[in-house]
Amino acid sequence: MAWKRMALQGWGRVTRAETLASRPERQREVAPLLLAPEAAPGLIAYGGGRSYGDVALNSGGATLLTQRLNRLLDFVPDTGLLVCEAGVTFQDILRTFLPRGYAAPVSPGTAFVTIGGAIANDVHGKNHDRHGSFGDHLAWIELVLPDGRLVRASREEEAELFAATIGGLGLTGLILRAAFHLQKAPSTHFVVHERRLPDLQSFMAAFAEVRRQATYSVGWIDGVARGGQLGRGILQTAEYATGEVPRARPARERRMPVDLPALALNRHSVRLFNEAYFRRVPAAGRERILPVEQFLYPLDAVLDWNRLYGKRGFYQLQCVLPDAAAERGLPALMERVAEAGAASFLAVLKTLGERGRGYLSFPLPGFTLALDLPARPETPALMAQLEAMILDHGGRVYLAKDACLSPEGFRRMYPELPHLQAVLQRVDPAGRMRSDMARRLQIHGAA
Repeated sequence: MAWKRMALQGWGRVTRAETLASRPERQREVAPLLLAPEAAPGLIAYGGGRSYGDVALNSGGATLLTQRLNRLLDFVPDTGLLVCEAGVTFQDILRTFLPRGYAAPVSPGTAFVTIGGAIANDVHGKNHDRHGSFGDHLAWIELVLPDGRLVRASREEEAELFAATIGGLGLTGLILRAAFHLQKAPSTHFVVHERRLPDLQSFMAAFAEVRRQATYSVGWIDGVARGGQLGRGILQTAEYATGEVPRARPARERRMPVDLPALALNRHSVRLFNEAYFRRVPAAGRERILPVEQFLYPLDAVLDWNRLYGKRGFYQLQCVLPDAAAERGLPALMERVAEAGAASFLAVLKTLGERGRGYLSFPLPGFTLALDLPARPETPALMAQLEAMILDHGGRVYLAKDACLSPEGFRRMYPELPHLQAVLQRVDPAGRMRSDMARRLQIHGAA
């Protein structure tokens, strides 16, 4: 249980922290580490390292690395109830249980997220309209509170702590293990339908048609198209395959070996790439049979893909706008990004259903847009402008992806923050659980 000075960073590579870190091997080691003198300046958990900004970073404080708390503890086939440690990843679950006919009910866009991170950020996937977010499927959570006590929280027991921990950014304590229900998976493959859509209005109309019908749906948006082509892209819908499926060659993992030079990423190169990507789907659309892993986690096929944006890294803005405001707000956001020349390979549009169970859960009924923005000197100012536009349309920013949100904007976007703060005052009055995001957003109050 040694402590070691090390540097950690968010997935976007623009946020970094020098921290004192320890990597527990067993659950019994966690409470002593939380109470150790090294953790006195404040502590946060760091799992798979796939949050984009500073939610899992703790500059000048302590960090518990949870990757080795990764054991599958119990599974009940009749109910699908799985009990596991917080360091288990979605890849672990998929590769263990999909061949047996089970899958995670909700999954984020990468399989390398840990269950602890999924709870702390209340992750959602391509099926939110139908299955909600991860917190909706939790039976219970066990966590070590900042004072070293082990507590189980559920909807019936410690209900306020349960709601504070779901989407609670890791601030209520160290999540040790959790129980949640897997869903039956009738196949290891999806039938995926793809079609091109010429503009954002067509995209939103198509989503209105499929969001209540398709189990999985997601759209790729051309982030540099403007004018009559603003918001053009490709809509994918998917259902589990039935019967025999063709034996496909497994997707080969590739690695981004070096950082892409900054000059390689400009609006001209991105426009060429996006044009080719748009036209890879025939005008009449197409149907494909894809392995579940390939459809749910397309970017995982390129390890270290975050190096695509060079050494300076990138910011990701993911927001949700309510249904009533999306038709007006989404074009304004996309036009502002295109106008700024903030070239983006990756822009994703999805729909979200009901609100999450956590006080700081991100989803609300509407459209969610995610944009990668290369880190340049002017990007934070652009992010501030986009924050104001999101607020004007009644939306909010996804904290798992955030590195720029202001404390004022945060409080307006998350009106249930006082409920979280009340729980933190009860379970952590000394403020031992800390992170760079918590300080930036003044979750514990202004410094």
